[in-house]
Amino acid sequence: MVVRMRHTRAHTANRRSHHALTAPTLAVCGNCGSHHRPHHMCQDCGFYKGRMVIDMQAKSDKRTARMTAKKEAIKGQQADAEQEDTPAAVAPDSGVTPDKVAGDKMKTIAAPEMQAEKSVSPRKHQGS
Repeated sequence: MVVRMRHTRAHTANRRSHHALTAPTLAVCGNCGSHHRPHHMCQDCGFYKGRMVIDMQAKSDKRTARMTAKKEAIKGQQADAEQEDTPAAVAPDSGVTPDKVAGDKMKTIAAPEMQAEKSVSPRKHQGS
């Protein structure tokens, strides 16, 4: 069956005539000569209309310092993780072994409510 209200190619093309993309307009920075959006500050030097709005050099210096500190912190964490993975030597006169410590952790005291057996009847439709 054919579509009842079919659009012709001309009608479709006329509707799509406004869908074209336009290139953004760019202004030239008076300070450094790079292109930026009109009525906005330059992203390269931080100037707008001949005056400094943001000190981009200080901003980039702070960013590099922050990134180097972050890299050093990650390296320190990796070094700590590697040291924790290696087993630590136990002093021979202490008398404490890793097996004894693990055994002590396994012994837990349960609350009296948990030790008493449940005498509650099963719920409906759950068998036995």
